[in-house]
Amino acid sequence: MVDLSRRPRRNRKSEAVRALTQETFLHKEDLIYPLFLIEGENKQEPIASMPGIARLSLDLLLEEIAHCMELGIRAFALFPALPESKKDRFATESYNEEGIYLKAIREIKRQLPSACLISDVAMDPYSSDGHDGLVENGKILNDETLEILAKMAVAQARAGVDIVAPSDMMDGRVGYLRQALDNEGFTDVSIMAYTAKYASAFYGPFRDALDSAPKFGDKKTYQMNPANAKEALIEAELDFAEGADFLMVKPALAYLDVIKLLAEHYPLPIAAYNVSGEYAMIKAAASQGWLDGEKVMLESLLGIKRAGAKIILTYFAKEVAALL
Repeated sequence: MVDLSRRPRRNRKSEAVRALTQETFLHKEDLIYPLFLIEGENKQEPIASMPGIARLSLDLLLEEIAHCMELGIRAFALFPALPESKKDRFATESYNEEGIYLKAIREIKRQLPSACLISDVAMDPYSSDGHDGLVENGKILNDETLEILAKMAVAQARAGVDIVAPSDMMDGRVGYLRQALDNEGFTDVSIMAYTAKYASAFYGPFRDALDSAPKFGDKKTYQMNPANAKEALIEAELDFAEGADFLMVKPALAYLDVIKLLAEHYPLPIAAYNVSGEYAMIKAAASQGWLDGEKVMLESLLGIKRAGAKIILTYFAKEVAALL
C-alpha cells in the first residue's frame, strides 16, 4: 500500500460524492436562445448548416418562444433575415416602424411580456454591402455608422426590446447608443456590448442563416484579430466606461482565455456567444457517430461557464433546457 495522505480520487468515488464536490453548474437561467425571423406566415426554412435550427415567420416564432419559456428559457436574441429588396447602403429598413423586425418585437412583447428580448444592433442584416458599418469607397466609416446604429437602437427600444446588443464593433458605439437611448427616455434599456468580437471563421453558418456575408472584402478592420487577447481589455475598458451593462466575448470555445480575462477584470456579467460554427461542428460529428452529441454539448457549455461566463448565447439552449 502506498502511503498517501491526500487522495483526490476519494472525491470522485461515486455520483453522489461527485455531485457534492462539483464546482461549476449550468442553469437554464444562464441561457439566451438566438432566433431567426423571416417575412410571411406559417413559414419555416431549415438552415442546412445548422441542423435543428430554422428561420421562422412571426406566427411560428411566437409559438417557439412560448414553448421555450415552458422549458424554462427566459431570454431570446432576435435576428432578421431580409430579402435583398429590403436592403440598402444606409440600412434604412432597420428603423422602419413597419418593418418585420420592429413589428416582431412589438408583437412578442404584447403576447409574451415576460420574455426577455435582446435585439441585434448592426447594419449587416439590412445593408446591401453586407458590412456592419456604412461603406464609402471601399472603406467602413466609423462615426457616420454610429448615427445609423443610434436610430436602430432607439427604434428597437421604442418597440419594447429589453436589451440592445451592438455587434458592429465600431469605436465609441456603446457611449453613443447610451446617450441616444437616454435622450429618448429609454434609461431602463440595457446594453449588452459585443466587447470582444473576433474576425472568426466560425461564423459561416450564421451568415448562411441571414444571407449577410460581406459583398466584398472582410471584417478585419473592425472585428478583432484572433491572435490578440490583451486588446480585449482595451475594448472592455471602453465599453465599461461608456455604460455597457454586459460584456460579451464571441466566439466562445476558441476564446475561453478571453472570457476568463474579462471575468477577472470587470464586475459586469460576462456573456459568451457559442456561435453557429461551434454548434455545427458538434452536430456534424454527432450525426456521423464520431461524438456523443449530448455529452459534448454539455461539456462545451460547462467549459464556457467555468471560464467565467455568466450568460451563454447558444443554439443548444432548447436542447439543454429539456435535459436540465
